[in-house]
Amino acid sequence: MTLLDVAAAICMITGAGLCLIAGVGLVRFTTTLERMHPGTKPQVLGVLLILVAMWLRNPTWAMAGPLVVTGLAQVITVSVAAHIVGRASYQAGAPGEDGTELPPRES
Repeated sequence: MTLLDVAAAICMITGAGLCLIAGVGLVRFTTTLERMHPGTKPQVLGVLLILVAMWLRNPTWAMAGPLVVTGLAQVITVSVAAHIVGRASYQAGAPGEDGTELPPRES
């Protein structure tokens, strides 16, 4: 077992753990605005760590290209989607953290 294999295993376990934590957070939190955080930050970091583990397992330029494109797509699309969902939820008057209704924003 080489040093790259150990690093890949650590990245894979950490990434899988972060994805699991994100899933638990999505189930545990109640409102849309609360669910946005575990659905974006730990999930994206977990996927990026899994992509790094894949590259460490096979460190070639042919493998790096698709992994970088996948990682960039993850970072860009998840943050944009979370912003749009949060904005739509806020404008629709989703319940706040204390159970009260947030006032809908006027356009």
